[in-house]
Amino acid sequence: MKKLLLTLLTFLIAVNVAYPQLAIRHRLATPRPADSLDIDYYSHKRGLQAGTMVFGINMGVWAFDRYIRKADFAYINGRTIKDNLKHGFVWDNDAMGTNMFMHPYHGSLYFNSARSNGYNFWQSGLFAFGGSFMWEMFMENEYPSTNDIIATPIGGMALGEVTYRVSDLILDDRKTGWSRFGLEFAGFLVSPMRGLTRIINGDAWKRRSTSGKQFGVPDVSVDVSLGIRTLELKDEILDKGVGLASEINIEYGDRFDAEDTKPYDYFSIQANLNWQKDQPVLGQINIVGRLVAKELVNNEKHYLSLGLYQHFDYYDSDTISAVSAKVPYKFCTPASVGGGLIYKRNLKRNWGIDGYAYLNAILLGGALSDYYQVDERIYNLASGYSSKLNFNFTYKDRLAISTIYEVYHMFTWKGYPQDINWDEVEPKTLNAQGDRSRAILHAVGLRLDLKLRKQLYLTGTFMNYTRDTKYRYHANVFSNTSEGRIMLTYKY
Repeated sequence: MKKLLLTLLTFLIAVNVAYPQLAIRHRLATPRPADSLDIDYYSHKRGLQAGTMVFGINMGVWAFDRYIRKADFAYINGRTIKDNLKHGFVWDNDAMGTNMFMHPYHGSLYFNSARSNGYNFWQSGLFAFGGSFMWEMFMENEYPSTNDIIATPIGGMALGEVTYRVSDLILDDRKTGWSRFGLEFAGFLVSPMRGLTRIINGDAWKRRSTSGKQFGVPDVSVDVSLGIRTLELKDEILDKGVGLASEINIEYGDRFDAEDTKPYDYFSIQANLNWQKDQPVLGQINIVGRLVAKELVNNEKHYLSLGLYQHFDYYDSDTISAVSAKVPYKFCTPASVGGGLIYKRNLKRNWGIDGYAYLNAILLGGALSDYYQVDERIYNLASGYSSKLNFNFTYKDRLAISTIYEVYHMFTWKGYPQDINWDEVEPKTLNAQGDRSRAILHAVGLRLDLKLRKQLYLTGTFMNYTRDTKYRYHANVFSNTSEGRIMLTYKY
């Protein structure tokens, strides 16, 4: 059985591959387990405080929308609440950034209201769902959103646990003075609700004999890259753009240690930020968090584990110029989970090979539409499945080659009537995922990291994005976009 699994994984790696896990890791600090005093001190559950903070988030955001922004949707009363309860959920038409990133971020605030008050990963997810349900049913005069009640709590669990654990790396209860203030401020920026909880409880300035780190010092690697990005849409006429780009990669925990672990004891996150005209600042974010896993093989030559992983993927671009006036790509999966194999093979003393293979169910995703343009939405909401495959080939800490492959197969099953009159459509009540369609999206590429000196590397990446969408009522569309980056990477 073990030989069969190894053969299967080797075959998968040989066919196609993808990353956000780092090929070459530079350990930020020596790992140490958490102090039992810290675990006990921060494990006391404060249900009333957590619930009050969730309620306060919704009231605070609503008050800002109602009295500062004076947004139409924030004018609520007993009638709007009754209408929401009576009508039920619909698919909304907000922009992808709002629906698929900002709502999950909002969910992370609910999540960390509970997480910072002693609740574990799964229990905090229930608070995220409760906060989202309250908002959808009571805090807007628009009908509750089907996609929001999925993306907000589930995506919020991914963003929430990542930000909570990153803030745990920063905080240190032993520090005092300006050093303590700086750490608390940084922790607040990363996880606002944890920072607020520490202020309410007095932990933000209370000096203790231990660090207060609930997860000790895990095996953490951080890469920061800065360079130039080129984007090319291969249409009837080539459309090109050049700008600055930055990238942040964090790998937390040991991906080759799956025994006796809790959710997100291992995760990886990659975020691409663009400083390019007409392009969104947040161009990409990928989170892979291990929920549970079991080691199948662990010896001197091979390592293989099987696990359940949560995925959060977000890819965004905008019209490069007026040459084509087309958006190159937009797709995302804020609510995705599936099985994964992690593999490592020690070839020789100086050489290494590792990779992974994931197969995921997409509970909620989105893909760019060529026809659906209603209110702020130009993408189809969908569900389906995805696969991710990866291969890293390394020589010492000097050279790494990573091949990249991801495929997303998404179905939009709730469309609109073929004879719809768009002049009479009310965007707030249309209740459609988008065009009845099936989209297959591929992200394929290559990454090279070459050591220049100490912790500084030259990084080159090439990505190719394709989208093949088959529509029920419209002509099918195939889209092809290439992206290249040349960057300097510093491994902290």
